[in-house]
Amino acid sequence: MEIIKSIHNRIYEIRGERVMLDFDLADLYEVGTKVLNQAVKRNIKRFPADFMFQLTISEWEIMRSQNVTAFQSKRNTNVTPYAFTEQGVAMLSGILNSDKAINMNIAIMRAFVEVRRVLLLQSDLKQQLKEIKERLGEHDVQLNQIYDAMENLHDEKAAQRKWEERERIGFKS
Repeated sequence: MEIIKSIHNRIYEIRGERVMLDFDLADLYEVGTKVLNQAVKRNIKRFPADFMFQLTISEWEIMRSQNVTAFQSKRNTNVTPYAFTEQGVAMLSGILNSDKAINMNIAIMRAFVEVRRVLLLQSDLKQQLKEIKERLGEHDVQLNQIYDAMENLHDEKAAQRKWEERERIGFKS
């Protein structure tokens, strides 16, 4: 469970995709970033654009500014990292064959599944909150109608009481 938490902290949202960066993956696989990237370049056909992409300088600058301490010692700041989507990480298991890489890849896949489950749960909760809000709005309307009806009944009783309590005029028997 501890390793999955560690992996969760290394999953970023970039270009609308949940990705892991090359230096984080290299750290988890216990290989050098250069070694990982060389293995990827030797097998580049396995990594289309939807599996892996290189960050632009501006994306890398934004990430570094948001995570100042996390990225300071990880890599040369002039070279932008590669970002691997869930499918790209799965493809890495085919080119890195050490036992550590295989076990870590399984843990990473579980972390991606957990992230997806949490996001689905959040969207389900948002939908439920929206439905509750709508029901409360309907209840407010219904309560206002009940209050109006009670007020009208109260006004009718007050008018009826005045009619019965008035002094009678005319022929008395």
